[in-house]
Amino acid sequence: MISVKPGISETAFDVIVIGAGINGAGIARDAAMRGLKVLLLDKGDFGGGTSSWSTRLIHGGLRYLEHGEFGLVRESLRERETLLRIAPHLVRPLPLLVPIYKVARRGHWTMRAGMVAYDILSIDKSLPRHRMLSRATTLAEMPKLKPEGLLGSALYYDAQVEFAERLVLENALAAVEHNATVRIYARVDKLIVEAGRVCGVEFIDERTGARNSKRGEIILNAAGPWVDQLLRSADVNSPQLIGGTKGSHIIVAPFPGAPASAVYVEAETDQRPFFIIPWNGNYLIGTTDIRYVGNLDIVRIEADEIAYLLRETNRIIPSASLSRDKILYTYAGVRPLPFTGDKGEASITRRHFMHRHPQFNNLFSIVGGKLTTYRSLAEEAVDLVFKELRRTFPLCATSQVALPGAAALEKGSNFTDFSQDFKQSSGLPPAISDRLSRIYGTRSAEVVRLIAGNSSLAKVFDEETQAIAAEVVYSFEHELAVTLVDCLLRRTMVGLNSTCGLDALGQAATIAQNHLGWTNERVSREVSNYRRYVGRFRLRH
Repeated sequence: MISVKPGISETAFDVIVIGAGINGAGIARDAAMRGLKVLLLDKGDFGGGTSSWSTRLIHGGLRYLEHGEFGLVRESLRERETLLRIAPHLVRPLPLLVPIYKVARRGHWTMRAGMVAYDILSIDKSLPRHRMLSRATTLAEMPKLKPEGLLGSALYYDAQVEFAERLVLENALAAVEHNATVRIYARVDKLIVEAGRVCGVEFIDERTGARNSKRGEIILNAAGPWVDQLLRSADVNSPQLIGGTKGSHIIVAPFPGAPASAVYVEAETDQRPFFIIPWNGNYLIGTTDIRYVGNLDIVRIEADEIAYLLRETNRIIPSASLSRDKILYTYAGVRPLPFTGDKGEASITRRHFMHRHPQFNNLFSIVGGKLTTYRSLAEEAVDLVFKELRRTFPLCATSQVALPGAAALEKGSNFTDFSQDFKQSSGLPPAISDRLSRIYGTRSAEVVRLIAGNSSLAKVFDEETQAIAAEVVYSFEHELAVTLVDCLLRRTMVGLNSTCGLDALGQAATIAQNHLGWTNERVSREVSNYRRYVGRFRLRH
């Protein structure tokens, strides 16, 4: 409920951002870089919600062309190019093959027209233009593709952010570097009102139960799917803003006929496009698009979604023969799309909106948004903050300044050159060097410096990923991790291996005990909490 609490801290922030997903973290980075006093809050970890559960693409939105959203496609393609430039360690080009079949709703000429439009809208891109492939060339590219009714294919490029969690984290770290204050595991449950204006927030420290309050001039609700939930808990009179849809994915090991590059194919069941993508040594298959009204904190894939994804994959690649027992794990999340009543899920816009609450003219809720366009959304939001503060604002620089993992690149050099040099100079086996640069970028050198002080930190604690002990220490000492869930799932990325990190859990906890001073009681609690957390991703056969 809303409360009046005159005793809150007199130190006022220019903007308080509630929600540390990709949008909130991006806003915090931009606002801090432009000199604003920023507070970023989240009831969980950075990127612990929807941002972690996407299809992990940085894309222009090819299918948005069907709905005439040319402006959104142009924005997305421009932002894709920006992210390839400012985060080359995290965002990489991805070729996608789109098979064209006789019975498909999207035929040859429709696909060709879409590809031409896509190229025109990305006129300033660095990626190759599309190519239309014949049936024979298509089968040469992907021999195990279903041949019956195949006319040919389109080959085009988008980009992949293998570890979206790291993209969120680096935005938050950049915000901290520019003097933003961040608090995770801080659940906002009250807006503090004085004279008809929101003057601050109250939040509970989820670890200690302590209640805190902070004063702010502008409040941005960037809670994603939880936007309405936050407003209700704070007694803000607002129409429903979010009409979220669930997207679910399955992760499988390489299978017979698995494609060398990503495949973007139309499902026979509902004509909705879905992806089969090489990812993190395995394959990511998804996504679904289903209206969701359940518990936002525990979103799970359903049996019919599993059947849909397996059936459609086996149809397009008959040799795959995938079954439920071949699934390593699953994940699902809710898109924070605008509420549209009975409008079909596929036609709901992916554009974002800044909703001003007339009850309090300094409270705004952010509706929509996606990984690809988070930076431009943040720029728009920070421009709005300056306008509301009646200040002249400096120009946004986030499209020009690299994220922390690419910030140390020397002028004129590229990330490939850095990776090669790091492999030769790190003193570590090539597989470990490759892994470190892929996850931490130029900050890999900071991880290696920990080893210089303690050689035991060079020990591998997860054979599958080749993660080393120094990474566990680094995540807590330099990357704001609080729990083993944070460390394994959103820092070291070990939690996304084939066992969800369970095979490395014990060793990770021991490293924390030996090098961070954890007690036996904390080790037991962290291990138990981790097992419970990843239980939602593991199927019960």
